[in-house]
Amino acid sequence: MRLRFGKNERLKSQKLLQFVFDNGRAFTAYPLKLIYLTVPDTDIAHSQMGVMVGKKKFKRAVARNRIKRTIREAYRLNKHLIFNNIEGKYAFLILYIGNDLPTFETVEKAMVSLFDKLITVEKNEKTDS
Repeated sequence: MRLRFGKNERLKSQKLLQFVFDNGRAFTAYPLKLIYLTVPDTDIAHSQMGVMVGKKKFKRAVARNRIKRTIREAYRLNKHLIFNNIEGKYAFLILYIGNDLPTFETVEKAMVSLFDKLITVEKNEKTDS
């Protein structure tokens, strides 16, 4: 399993980002919120992920960038949980909703919790269909 987070895995399309934000399904595991959407095979090459940290709570870009880096690292190390258990292409948007700078352990624990919720919901939907 490759533990990379390359360019093709980054959610950069403004249209797709807005579509996920408007129509996606959401889970929360404090201090993270995951908004996701199943994407048809033709839209993107791989599953993609984007990160957002509010400027209202973190005025300094240094703090926002540090939080985003931490979230991306937790995603990179734990994405195998998703892709080994469910199939399909997804667009993920991860929002940081906390008020203070997180530790990596806090973010990783929340990320694993979000992925577990996603896996259970998606497996239940596949069995119901």
